Amino acid sequence: MQRKATAIWQGGLKEGKGTISTESGTLKQTQYSFSTRFENGVGTNPEELLAAAHAGCFAMALSNELATAGMTPNKLEATATITLEKQGNGFAITKSHIDLTADIPGANNDKFLAAVKRAETGCPVSKLFKAEITVTPKLLAMR
Repeated sequence: MQRKATAIWQGGLKEGKGTISTESGTLKQTQYSFSTRFENGVGTNPEELLAAAHAGCFAMALSNELATAGMTPNKLEATATITLEKQGNGFAITKSHIDLTADIPGANNDKFLAAVKRAETGCPVSKLFKAEITVTPKLLAMR
């Protein structure tokens, strides 16, 4: 399986601008620029897209791990935060942290935490990152 996205950049780093489009059409000439990456401009940026990819991948991987453990979630809400830090003359993505809220009727907390750990290391996006990956799980009151 292969998936594609295209980025077009025009101009220099600070005054230039670009667009990102995905093969599926979900993103179509979505604007990004220096200000959307390093300031608070309108548009997206690579780190935001990586955060979305990591949150989505983790949630799907966790759903699979929970099924294997005999649990079915009503809802998994994963919010990923990507950290971009200056290193030397450049920048590096150093961390991806996921805040997780899980609504799983009748969940076993130990099995839940084990499933979270397996999803944290087993999700394909986690495997891609050469960064610290952490998860703060929150299991809603078991009913």
